[in-house]
Amino acid sequence: MKLPKEKTDRISEVIKNILIARTEKFPDLNHQNRNAPFHDMILNAFEKQLKPIHVPTPYLVAISSWMHGLSTSLGNGFEELAHILSGGYKRKFTKVFTLKVKRSQASNIEKIVRELKAGVVPNIKRENNLIFNFSRSEPQENSLEFTVDNYIEDENLIEGIELKSVRPNSGEGRGEKQKILYAKAAFKKQSPNKEVKYYIGFPFDPTSTTATGYDKERFFNYLIEFKKFFSPDEVLLSSELWDHLSGQKNTMDEIFEVISKTVEEVVKS
Repeated sequence: MKLPKEKTDRISEVIKNILIARTEKFPDLNHQNRNAPFHDMILNAFEKQLKPIHVPTPYLVAISSWMHGLSTSLGNGFEELAHILSGGYKRKFTKVFTLKVKRSQASNIEKIVRELKAGVVPNIKRENNLIFNFSRSEPQENSLEFTVDNYIEDENLIEGIELKSVRPNSGEGRGEKQKILYAKAAFKKQSPNKEVKYYIGFPFDPTSTTATGYDKERFFNYLIEFKKFFSPDEVLLSSELWDHLSGQKNTMDEIFEVISKTVEEVVKS
C-alpha cells in the first residue's frame, strides 16, 4: 500500500523548505573565514589526506559549517516527517506541565538505572513491572521534565518516540534511559488503564552498506555505552522506524522517492 498523496505532498513540502533554506546559505567559492589561518596551521597535519580533494581551507571550513547546518535542518525535518506519517506531535512536559510519579516509581527508576550501570541486562518487561505497579495511596513527587519528539495518544495507548539523528555522546545513554523511565512511569500514573510504550528512533543506520538496511547488533556496538542501558526492543532503526510510524511497509523507500522528485523539481525551478 502506498502512502496517501496528502502525506507525500506534505513530506515534499518539508524537503523543499530544507532545500531552499540551505541553497540560500550555500557558501560561494570566494568565501573567506576569519579563522582560516588557525585552521591552516592545524590542517597541515592532514596535508597528505587532504591533498587529493584540492579544496582551499577557507572554503573547506565554510562547507563544514554548511554541512552542520544541513544536519540540524534534517534533524528538525525528521521530526516533521514523523508527525506527518504517524499523526503524532511534539509535546513538552516541563515547568507547569511537569507530570507526577509515585514515590515507589521514582525509587525503582533510580534502582533500575543503577543496576544497568552495574551491568544488569536491559529487560523492558522487568522494568515495566517495577515502574507500572504502585499504590494509589502513595505520596507523589515531580517527574523529571521531558519533551517527547513524537507523542501519540488514543483511548488505549500512549506512545512516545525520542528521535536521534546524530550519534549519542558517551554517557548520554544513561540520561536518556532515566528520562524515558520517568516518562513511562508518569504516563502510567496519569492513565493506568492505557498501554504505555516509549522508543528511541534513529532515522538511518550509518553502519549499513545500504540506504534502508540495518543491523541492530552492529549498530549497538557502534554506539557508546548504549547497549548497557537499552534493549533492542526499545530502539527503532532505519526502515523499521519509518514503517512503525506509517504503519505500513517500504515507507523509507517511498520517502526517498519523494525526496528525489522534490530535489529534481527544485533544481529545475
